[in-house]
Amino acid sequence: MSRLAGKVALVTGGNAGIGEAIAKRFAGEGASVVITGRRQAELDRVIQDIERQNGKAFAVAGSVTDERHAQAAVGEVVRRFGALDILINNAGVGEFGRRLHELDDETWARVLDINLTGVFRMTRAAIPEMLKQGRGSIVNISSIASLVGIPCLSVYAASKGALDALTRSVAIDYAKDGIRCNAVNPGLIATPMAAPLMANPEQLDPILNHYPIRRPGKPEEVANMVLYLASDEAAWVTGGSYPIDGGMTVW
Repeated sequence: MSRLAGKVALVTGGNAGIGEAIAKRFAGEGASVVITGRRQAELDRVIQDIERQNGKAFAVAGSVTDERHAQAAVGEVVRRFGALDILINNAGVGEFGRRLHELDDETWARVLDINLTGVFRMTRAAIPEMLKQGRGSIVNISSIASLVGIPCLSVYAASKGALDALTRSVAIDYAKDGIRCNAVNPGLIATPMAAPLMANPEQLDPILNHYPIRRPGKPEEVANMVLYLASDEAAWVTGGSYPIDGGMTVW
């Protein structure tokens, strides 16, 4: 039996990378999937890929920085499918290569608005529907940057560290209502965001020296972990942060 049969999932940033892999994995496991993102052409491509595999999916274009989009996306999910069982807060941006004193206020605010406040907006919009149902699973895509110190990632690390704390708070507040909340903390994953690094062996090789499994992760590998946490198989799992990092945080 499909692991998400009859479930309805909303995946932010489902137009590329980890979000795309999650959306496709969920659809393949029987879920009706709604993806969001800012680039309509990429959303359309992912939806077409899912439908070619006989999956159910549609897209709502927009940004997690827009409260109206958050409310509209959740509303459209419920209108079409009558429920919202799973929320995957995946939309995010990186900010790499600069130390703290080299950042300006605009960069700091932009990263926090997308990576942290965007999760707040989407979760705030989704929880009332989950409360009506008496169930729900929320998975936040965090980073190992919230767990260990990595050079020149200050604002990104701050946004993900706060996201882990938010995950624990939501888990505590809503456990009695049947709503679970967990975080997944990927290491270096071969996504479009990481493409410039992947194309530069002089930069990539020293980074991979910190990974016992000496390769970047695949988006599909992250999707497998997210699938477990989102599914009823993880019914007794809430409030955790789960590294998937080729062993990087072991060292």
